[in-house]
Amino acid sequence: MNGLVHVLEKVARATVGIHCQVPETHASVAIGLGTDRRGTGTIVSDDGVIVTVNYMIMGAQSAMVTLANGEQVSARVVARDYTTSLGVLQIDGRGHPHIEVASSQECAVGQEIFVVSSLGGEKRCADTGLITYLGPFDAAWEFVLERCVCVTASALNIGLSGGPICNSKGQMIAVCYLNFPDLVRPILGIPGECFLSGRDELLRHGHRVSTPPRLWIGVLSYTLREHVVIAGVMPGSPGERAGLKQGDLVLSADGNEIHERKALYEAINRHRPGERVQLRIMRNNQVQNLEISTVIVDEYFG
Repeated sequence: MNGLVHVLEKVARATVGIHCQVPETHASVAIGLGTDRRGTGTIVSDDGVIVTVNYMIMGAQSAMVTLANGEQVSARVVARDYTTSLGVLQIDGRGHPHIEVASSQECAVGQEIFVVSSLGGEKRCADTGLITYLGPFDAAWEFVLERCVCVTASALNIGLSGGPICNSKGQMIAVCYLNFPDLVRPILGIPGECFLSGRDELLRHGHRVSTPPRLWIGVLSYTLREHVVIAGVMPGSPGERAGLKQGDLVLSADGNEIHERKALYEAINRHRPGERVQLRIMRNNQVQNLEISTVIVDEYFG
């Protein structure tokens, strides 16, 4: 990466700070995202389209964006993609500094990358790293990526969410999704192809229309010794309404044994919206059967 200062400067000019205020009544506040959200986004087109992460703008109708020169402008929420967890904003005007989004399919483990983060105002911070993992990812909160981009840590831990992960050409190959400073894969990125494959429909419709909606029952879970344990149930979710509780052990879904949480998510998504997934659980050493309606996640978070 040595000597590519001009590439870094170009990316820094396209990197913006994002500040959103979300009503206390929004469902995302109840799950711990808070009402005051600050992070990073990247301008990816001349006409001011900004890519960030969905949780940054979830529940917000607009956002304040701080450009690299310190100017603050209002941005409108254009799209929320609950399938990939990308969010899209747009600011007025043309001629904005921007960078190209590229697919991560050409990337390899061990490849050098750099990340940029907005720290508020005109402040930008950057660091280099390596790609450490390319492959599937599943999260505690019913979220699955068929492919993610994990990169080595930097000292960044402020404003990183939504910032660009770039290759040596200054192309954004992924969007920073989560930062785990104490883990081997400290920065988890959503690959650039998630935006490229749905760009037109996201800008036109505000969500993906060519892929099936993501179904959801509202649980947090983890895998323990080939068993899936319910770590939490979201307020007002189908799981809560059906009586699912923290600590429940999931034995099977629709008659198929469940040994990892990804298998549980896949079972849920084999249904159509409104259909019920049949869960067999163990609670207090007693086996119970629950029927839980599946809903489109967008409908819960709005």
